[in-house]
Amino acid sequence: MTTSTFPDAFSADAWMRRFVQSAQAAKDRLTALDQEVGDGDFGINLSTGAHSTLRHLDANPASSSEPAAPFHAAATAFLDEVGGTSGPLFGLLFQSLAVAVAGAEAASTPALAAGATEGLAAIRRVGDAAPGDKTLVDALGPAAEALRAAPADTSPAEALARAADAAWAGANETARLRARMGRSSYLGGRAEGVPDPGAVGIGLFFASARAVVDDLSTRLD
Repeated sequence: MTTSTFPDAFSADAWMRRFVQSAQAAKDRLTALDQEVGDGDFGINLSTGAHSTLRHLDANPASSSEPAAPFHAAATAFLDEVGGTSGPLFGLLFQSLAVAVAGAEAASTPALAAGATEGLAAIRRVGDAAPGDKTLVDALGPAAEALRAAPADTSPAEALARAADAAWAGANETARLRARMGRSSYLGGRAEGVPDPGAVGIGLFFASARAVVDDLSTRLD
């Protein structure tokens, strides 16, 4: 992962564009992880959604300064154009973030916390997953909690740094869990030792608020 610091002025558009690059860079590693515990299509689906998100962003450059617009672009891409189970779940997170920051001149830490929290709730309603089930919930839950715990005047950059650290910790913890949801639940102990790809994807998303993640090995145990 690159070591650049957060920019002084937080930009949701820049965050989403870095996530696009991160998803594309991590495609093969995520696919390999999913081949061990899932259907083997997660890396492809995340990269497809990222590519579609970039297309939507580039089609509306005038809206790049609106904090909700990049999240709307990602929600449209992942909800409408990505198959598999995880694509729509990521889409729900992006949709919730878009709603939370809509109408604001800039995304605030409380708004991002509200969006991540609602996204988590929506994902749990749809996917029926709980903490400890070895799913993306195990990374998104800690990330949302880190955002909620940040004082209201915390800069979005700093709050997202804490959320990224929490998400990575949660993603790594999934390697020690026995799956209770999805295809990996049928693998029993064979899935142990492998982090959940969706949880890794959540870590990738929050870490991309800071910089492009081009080496997952720096974040995975």
